[in-house]
Amino acid sequence: MSQAVNPTLGGPAPHAPLVETDLVGRLRMATEEARWVRYGLVGISLTFLTLVLFVPLAAIFAEAFRKGIEVYFASFTNRNALAAIWLTLVTAAICVPLTLVFGLAAAWSIAKFDFRGKSVLVTLIDLPFAVSPVISGLVFVLLFGMQGLFGPWLASHHIEIIFAVPGIVLATLFVTFPFVAREVIPLMQEQGQDEELAAVSLGSSGWQTFWRVTLPNVKWALLYGVILCNARSMGEFGAVAVVSGRIRGKTNTMPLHVEILYNEYNFAAAFAVASLLALLALATLAAKSVVEWRVRREYEAALEPTKAEVAVA
Repeated sequence: MSQAVNPTLGGPAPHAPLVETDLVGRLRMATEEARWVRYGLVGISLTFLTLVLFVPLAAIFAEAFRKGIEVYFASFTNRNALAAIWLTLVTAAICVPLTLVFGLAAAWSIAKFDFRGKSVLVTLIDLPFAVSPVISGLVFVLLFGMQGLFGPWLASHHIEIIFAVPGIVLATLFVTFPFVAREVIPLMQEQGQDEELAAVSLGSSGWQTFWRVTLPNVKWALLYGVILCNARSMGEFGAVAVVSGRIRGKTNTMPLHVEILYNEYNFAAAFAVASLLALLALATLAAKSVVEWRVRREYEAALEPTKAEVAVA
Protein backbone atom coordinates (compact mmCIF):
# COMPACT_ATOMS: atom_id res chain seq x y z
CA MET A 1 0.00 0.00 0.00
CA SER A 2 1.45 3.37 -0.98
CA GLN A 3 2.05 5.88 1.77
CA ALA A 4 1.59 9.60 1.43
CA VAL A 5 4.88 11.45 1.40
CA ASN A 6 5.56 14.87 2.78
CA PRO A 7 6.92 16.83 -0.20
CA THR A 8 9.04 19.04 2.03
CA LEU A 9 10.66 16.59 4.42
CA GLY A 10 10.45 13.47 2.32
CA GLY A 11 8.82 11.52 5.13
CA PRO A 12 5.23 10.41 5.68
CA ALA A 13 2.67 13.19 5.44
CA PRO A 14 1.23 14.26 8.79
CA HIS A 15 -2.34 13.31 9.56
CA ALA A 16 -3.24 16.55 11.43
CA PRO A 17 -6.44 17.20 9.48
CA LEU A 18 -7.65 13.66 10.16
CA VAL A 19 -6.75 13.89 13.86
CA GLU A 20 -8.41 17.31 14.16
CA THR A 21 -11.58 16.08 12.47
CA ASP A 22 -11.71 13.03 14.69
CA LEU A 23 -11.20 15.19 17.81
CA VAL A 24 -13.98 17.58 16.79
CA GLY A 25 -16.28 14.64 16.19
CA ARG A 26 -15.58 13.15 19.59
CA LEU A 27 -16.08 16.50 21.31
CA ARG A 28 -19.39 16.96 19.52
CA MET A 29 -20.52 13.51 20.62
CA ALA A 30 -19.50 14.29 24.21
CA THR A 31 -21.33 17.63 24.37
CA GLU A 32 -24.44 16.93 22.30
CA GLU A 33 -27.24 14.69 23.47
CA ALA A 34 -29.60 12.73 21.28
CA ARG A 35 -32.48 14.65 19.75
CA TRP A 36 -35.11 12.92 21.87
CA VAL A 37 -33.18 13.83 25.04
CA ARG A 38 -33.00 17.51 24.08
CA TYR A 39 -36.65 17.67 23.09
CA GLY A 40 -37.63 15.83 26.26
CA LEU A 41 -35.75 18.26 28.50
CA VAL A 42 -37.22 21.24 26.68
CA GLY A 43 -40.70 19.74 26.96
CA ILE A 44 -40.32 19.13 30.70
CA SER A 45 -39.10 22.70 31.21
CA LEU A 46 -41.97 24.19 29.21
CA THR A 47 -44.52 22.01 31.02
CA PHE A 48 -43.16 23.08 34.40
CA LEU A 49 -43.18 26.78 33.43
CA THR A 50 -46.70 26.46 32.08
CA LEU A 51 -48.01 24.92 35.30
CA VAL A 52 -46.24 27.18 37.80
CA LEU A 53 -45.95 30.44 35.85
CA PHE A 54 -48.09 30.90 32.76
CA VAL A 55 -51.31 29.31 34.05
CA PRO A 56 -51.28 31.25 37.37
CA LEU A 57 -50.57 34.50 35.53
CA ALA A 58 -53.39 33.86 33.10
CA ALA A 59 -55.71 32.99 35.99
CA ILE A 60 -54.88 36.26 37.77
CA PHE A 61 -55.79 38.40 34.78
CA ALA A 62 -58.84 36.30 33.93
CA GLU A 63 -60.21 36.71 37.46
CA ALA A 64 -59.33 40.40 37.51
CA PHE A 65 -61.36 41.13 34.36
CA ARG A 66 -64.15 38.62 35.02
CA LYS A 67 -66.66 41.31 36.11
CA GLY A 68 -65.70 43.74 33.41
CA ILE A 69 -63.17 46.45 32.83
CA GLU A 70 -65.21 49.01 34.80
CA VAL A 71 -65.02 46.94 37.97
CA TYR A 72 -61.33 46.35 37.32
CA PHE A 73 -60.42 50.03 37.21
CA ALA A 74 -62.84 50.86 40.02
CA SER A 75 -60.76 48.63 42.28
CA PHE A 76 -57.92 51.15 42.05
CA THR A 77 -60.04 54.18 42.93
CA ASN A 78 -60.65 52.92 46.46
CA ARG A 79 -58.86 55.03 49.07
CA ASN A 80 -57.28 52.02 50.76
CA ALA A 81 -56.05 50.63 47.45
CA LEU A 82 -54.47 53.94 46.48
CA ALA A 83 -52.81 54.18 49.90
CA ALA A 84 -51.40 50.64 49.53
CA ILE A 85 -50.05 51.40 46.06
CA TRP A 86 -48.51 54.65 47.24
CA LEU A 87 -46.89 53.05 50.30
CA THR A 88 -45.44 50.26 48.15
CA LEU A 89 -43.88 52.75 45.74
CA VAL A 90 -42.56 54.95 48.56
CA THR A 91 -40.99 51.95 50.30
CA ALA A 92 -39.27 50.88 47.09
CA ALA A 93 -38.13 54.45 46.41
CA ILE A 94 -36.48 54.60 49.85
CA CYS A 95 -35.01 51.09 49.97
CA VAL A 96 -33.54 50.85 46.48
CA PRO A 97 -31.18 53.88 46.75
CA LEU A 98 -30.06 52.87 50.25
CA THR A 99 -29.41 49.31 49.07
CA LEU A 100 -27.53 50.69 46.08
CA VAL A 101 -25.21 52.74 48.29
CA PHE A 102 -24.64 49.87 50.70
CA GLY A 103 -24.07 47.37 47.90
CA LEU A 104 -21.46 49.56 46.22
CA ALA A 105 -19.65 50.29 49.48
CA ALA A 106 -19.66 46.65 50.57
CA ALA A 107 -18.59 45.36 47.16
CA TRP A 108 -15.77 47.89 46.87
CA SER A 109 -14.43 47.17 50.35
CA ILE A 110 -14.62 43.37 49.91
CA ALA A 111 -13.24 43.21 46.37
CA LYS A 112 -10.55 45.89 46.57
CA PHE A 113 -9.20 45.66 50.14
CA ASP A 114 -7.97 43.04 52.58
CA PHE A 115 -8.96 43.55 56.21
CA ARG A 116 -9.68 41.57 59.33
CA GLY A 117 -13.25 40.29 59.47
CA LYS A 118 -13.74 40.28 55.70
CA SER A 119 -15.21 36.76 55.68
CA VAL A 120 -17.58 37.74 58.50
CA LEU A 121 -18.86 40.68 56.45
CA VAL A 122 -19.49 38.42 53.44
CA THR A 123 -21.40 36.00 55.68
CA LEU A 124 -23.52 38.79 57.16
CA ILE A 125 -24.44 40.00 53.68
CA ASP A 126 -25.85 36.55 52.94
CA LEU A 127 -27.79 36.43 56.22
CA PRO A 128 -31.18 37.59 54.81
CA PHE A 129 -31.08 34.70 52.33
CA ALA A 130 -30.83 32.22 55.22
CA VAL A 131 -33.32 33.82 57.64
CA SER A 132 -37.07 33.67 57.09
CA PRO A 133 -38.59 37.12 56.44
CA VAL A 134 -41.11 36.47 59.22
CA ILE A 135 -38.26 35.93 61.68
CA SER A 136 -36.60 39.17 60.60
CA GLY A 137 -39.89 40.99 61.16
CA LEU A 138 -40.15 39.51 64.65
CA VAL A 139 -36.61 40.69 65.40
CA PHE A 140 -37.62 44.27 64.62
CA VAL A 141 -40.70 43.90 66.82
CA LEU A 142 -38.50 42.68 69.69
CA LEU A 143 -36.18 45.64 69.18
CA PHE A 144 -38.57 48.52 68.49
CA GLY A 145 -41.96 47.30 69.74
CA MET A 146 -43.65 48.69 72.86
CA GLN A 147 -42.29 45.79 74.92
CA GLY A 148 -39.03 45.63 72.99
CA LEU A 149 -35.51 46.67 73.86
CA PHE A 150 -35.82 50.25 72.60
CA GLY A 151 -39.61 50.47 72.75
CA PRO A 152 -40.00 52.47 76.00
CA TRP A 153 -37.41 55.04 74.93
CA LEU A 154 -39.03 55.43 71.49
CA ALA A 155 -42.46 55.80 73.06
CA SER A 156 -41.23 58.47 75.47
CA HIS A 157 -39.89 60.46 72.52
CA HIS A 158 -43.04 59.85 70.44
CA ILE A 159 -41.16 57.97 67.73
CA GLU A 160 -43.14 55.30 65.90
CA ILE A 161 -41.33 52.49 64.12
CA ILE A 162 -43.38 49.33 64.54
CA PHE A 163 -46.86 49.54 62.98
CA ALA A 164 -45.67 52.57 61.02
CA VAL A 165 -43.84 53.37 57.78
CA PRO A 166 -40.30 53.33 59.32
CA GLY A 167 -40.80 49.72 60.43
CA ILE A 168 -41.93 48.72 56.95
CA VAL A 169 -38.88 50.40 55.43
CA LEU A 170 -36.52 48.71 57.93
CA ALA A 171 -38.04 45.27 57.32
CA THR A 172 -37.84 45.74 53.56
CA LEU A 173 -34.26 46.95 53.79
CA PHE A 174 -33.27 43.85 55.72
CA VAL A 175 -34.57 41.45 53.09
CA THR A 176 -33.28 43.44 50.09
CA PHE A 177 -29.83 44.76 51.01
CA PRO A 178 -27.87 41.70 49.72
CA PHE A 179 -29.11 41.95 46.12
CA VAL A 180 -26.87 44.74 44.80
CA ALA A 181 -23.81 43.60 46.75
CA ARG A 182 -24.19 39.99 45.63
CA GLU A 183 -24.30 41.05 41.95
CA VAL A 184 -21.36 43.46 42.11
CA ILE A 185 -18.89 41.64 44.40
CA PRO A 186 -18.02 38.74 42.02
CA LEU A 187 -17.54 41.12 39.09
CA MET A 188 -15.26 43.44 41.05
CA GLN A 189 -13.24 40.49 42.31
CA GLU A 190 -12.82 39.17 38.77
CA GLN A 191 -11.72 42.56 37.42
CA GLY A 192 -9.08 43.03 40.11
CA GLN A 193 -7.35 46.31 40.90
CA ASP A 194 -5.13 46.87 37.86
CA GLU A 195 -7.25 49.56 36.20
CA GLU A 196 -7.75 51.49 39.44
CA LEU A 197 -4.02 51.36 40.21
CA ALA A 198 -3.24 52.59 36.71
CA ALA A 199 -5.67 55.48 37.08
CA VAL A 200 -4.19 56.48 40.45
CA SER A 201 -0.66 56.27 39.07
CA LEU A 202 -1.70 58.70 36.32
CA GLY A 203 -2.87 61.24 38.88
CA SER A 204 -6.57 60.47 39.32
CA SER A 205 -8.11 61.10 42.71
CA GLY A 206 -10.17 58.50 44.55
CA TRP A 207 -13.49 59.92 43.37
CA GLN A 208 -12.26 60.28 39.77
CA THR A 209 -11.11 56.67 39.80
CA PHE A 210 -14.46 55.55 41.17
CA TRP A 211 -16.62 57.53 38.72
CA ARG A 212 -14.51 56.98 35.58
CA VAL A 213 -13.09 53.48 36.10
CA THR A 214 -14.82 51.42 38.78
CA LEU A 215 -18.43 52.46 38.21
CA PRO A 216 -18.46 52.06 34.39
CA ASN A 217 -16.99 48.57 34.76
CA VAL A 218 -19.80 47.39 37.05
CA LYS A 219 -22.72 49.43 35.70
CA TRP A 220 -24.67 46.48 34.28
CA ALA A 221 -24.24 44.30 37.36
CA LEU A 222 -25.27 47.30 39.44
CA LEU A 223 -28.39 47.85 37.37
CA TYR A 224 -29.19 44.14 37.52
CA GLY A 225 -29.01 44.20 41.31
CA VAL A 226 -31.19 47.33 41.46
CA ILE A 227 -33.86 45.63 39.35
CA LEU A 228 -33.93 42.58 41.61
CA CYS A 229 -33.97 44.78 44.72
CA ASN A 230 -36.88 46.84 43.39
CA ALA A 231 -38.88 43.70 42.59
CA ARG A 232 -38.35 42.29 46.08
CA SER A 233 -39.17 45.64 47.71
CA MET A 234 -42.56 45.84 46.03
CA GLY A 235 -43.44 42.18 46.54
CA GLU A 236 -42.22 41.55 50.09
CA PHE A 237 -44.92 40.06 52.32
CA GLY A 238 -43.60 38.14 55.36
CA ALA A 239 -41.42 40.72 57.10
CA VAL A 240 -43.76 43.60 56.26
CA ALA A 241 -46.81 41.68 57.52
CA VAL A 242 -45.21 41.33 60.97
CA VAL A 243 -44.12 44.95 61.48
CA SER A 244 -46.94 46.79 59.70
CA GLY A 245 -49.94 45.90 61.84
CA ARG A 246 -51.99 45.77 58.61
CA ILE A 247 -53.74 49.08 59.27
CA ARG A 248 -56.01 49.90 56.34
CA GLY A 249 -55.04 53.04 54.51
CA LYS A 250 -51.86 53.50 56.59
CA THR A 251 -49.52 50.49 56.77
CA ASN A 252 -50.87 48.13 54.11
CA THR A 253 -48.68 47.53 51.09
CA MET A 254 -50.06 45.97 47.93
CA PRO A 255 -49.35 42.33 48.90
CA LEU A 256 -51.04 42.87 52.29
CA HIS A 257 -53.96 44.65 50.65
CA VAL A 258 -54.45 41.72 48.27
CA GLU A 259 -54.59 39.27 51.16
CA ILE A 260 -57.16 41.37 53.06
CA LEU A 261 -59.39 41.72 50.00
CA TYR A 262 -59.20 38.00 49.29
CA ASN A 263 -60.05 37.08 52.89
CA GLU A 264 -63.09 39.35 52.61
CA TYR A 265 -64.20 37.49 49.45
CA ASN A 266 -63.74 40.65 47.38
CA PHE A 267 -62.16 38.60 44.63
CA ALA A 268 -62.47 41.13 41.81
CA ALA A 269 -60.57 43.83 43.71
CA ALA A 270 -58.05 41.33 45.09
CA PHE A 271 -57.15 39.98 41.66
CA ALA A 272 -57.12 43.50 40.20
CA VAL A 273 -54.43 44.62 42.65
CA ALA A 274 -52.66 41.28 42.18
CA SER A 275 -52.64 41.87 38.43
CA LEU A 276 -50.91 45.21 39.01
CA LEU A 277 -48.23 43.39 41.01
CA ALA A 278 -47.96 40.85 38.20
CA LEU A 279 -47.51 43.65 35.65
CA LEU A 280 -44.76 45.15 37.78
CA ALA A 281 -43.11 41.72 37.93
CA LEU A 282 -43.33 41.35 34.16
CA ALA A 283 -41.84 44.81 33.72
CA THR A 284 -39.01 43.75 36.02
CA LEU A 285 -38.39 40.63 33.92
CA ALA A 286 -38.38 42.75 30.76
CA ALA A 287 -35.85 45.16 32.26
CA LYS A 288 -33.75 42.21 33.42
CA SER A 289 -33.79 40.73 29.91
CA VAL A 290 -32.74 44.07 28.40
CA VAL A 291 -29.81 44.32 30.80
CA GLU A 292 -28.70 40.76 30.02
CA TRP A 293 -28.98 41.50 26.28
CA ARG A 294 -26.86 44.64 26.61
CA VAL A 295 -24.25 42.79 28.64
CA ARG A 296 -24.09 40.03 26.05
CA ARG A 297 -23.71 42.56 23.22
CA GLU A 298 -20.90 44.40 25.01
CA TYR A 299 -19.15 41.10 25.72
CA GLU A 300 -19.39 40.03 22.06
CA ALA A 301 -18.18 43.45 20.92
CA ALA A 302 -15.17 43.15 23.23
CA LEU A 303 -14.36 39.73 21.75
CA GLU A 304 -14.42 40.93 18.13
CA PRO A 305 -10.84 42.35 18.13
CA THR A 306 -9.57 39.12 19.67
CA LYS A 307 -11.30 37.05 17.00
CA ALA A 308 -9.85 39.25 14.29
CA GLU A 309 -6.32 38.89 15.70
CA VAL A 310 -6.73 35.09 15.84
CA ALA A 311 -7.98 35.03 12.24
CA VAL A 312 -5.00 37.08 11.03
CA ALA A 313 -2.56 34.90 12.95
